Amino acid sequence: MSTAGRSGEVPPRSRRADALRNQQTLLAAAAAVFVTSGVDAPIREIATRAGVGIGTIYRHFPTRADLVVAVYRHQVEACAEAGPTLLANADSPFAALRDWVDLFVDFLVTKHGLANALQSDSGGFDALHAYFLDRLVPVCARLLDAAVDAGEIGPGTQAYELMRGIGNLCAGRDGDPRYDPRRLVELLLRGLRRPRPS
Repeated sequence: MSTAGRSGEVPPRSRRADALRNQQTLLAAAAAVFVTSGVDAPIREIATRAGVGIGTIYRHFPTRADLVVAVYRHQVEACAEAGPTLLANADSPFAALRDWVDLFVDFLVTKHGLANALQSDSGGFDALHAYFLDRLVPVCARLLDAAVDAGEIGPGTQAYELMRGIGNLCAGRDGDPRYDPRRLVELLLRGLRRPRPS
């Protein structure tokens, strides 16, 4: 039987699911644009990438701050959900950690523009930061523990300190084309790795 009723209308649940999917597509497009062009990127660029009109973006997110906060939350959830998936599918726990850190770096590039986008709403930023730590520190800890258990890294590295160190490396980017935080993050990860037995 069709999901449409006799009047041809789509049931409210289906409309809600479509709206949620559309919003997720929009957030993914905005996140990708923010990573490459910063949080001040033109809304038109985001709309083009998402395949929607500018009006659609403003209907979901009336202000740029609304959009940036939604992207921030979307990326936190994507990072949190990716951890267990990567651990289940990667060649090794260390490979899963490396892949997860790559996603985390993308997220951090967006995060550094968040404070400016929120401007005077420091309370809102603090609440988002607490949410970020609550969701991501346990995921990073699980990846580290798995790599330790596999003998790929030594014990003793705390998730918070690793994430903070990666964050500090990413903070130095600030649009300087001579500085590539990913290269230094890769060196940091190599430093964690135990040498393979010969």
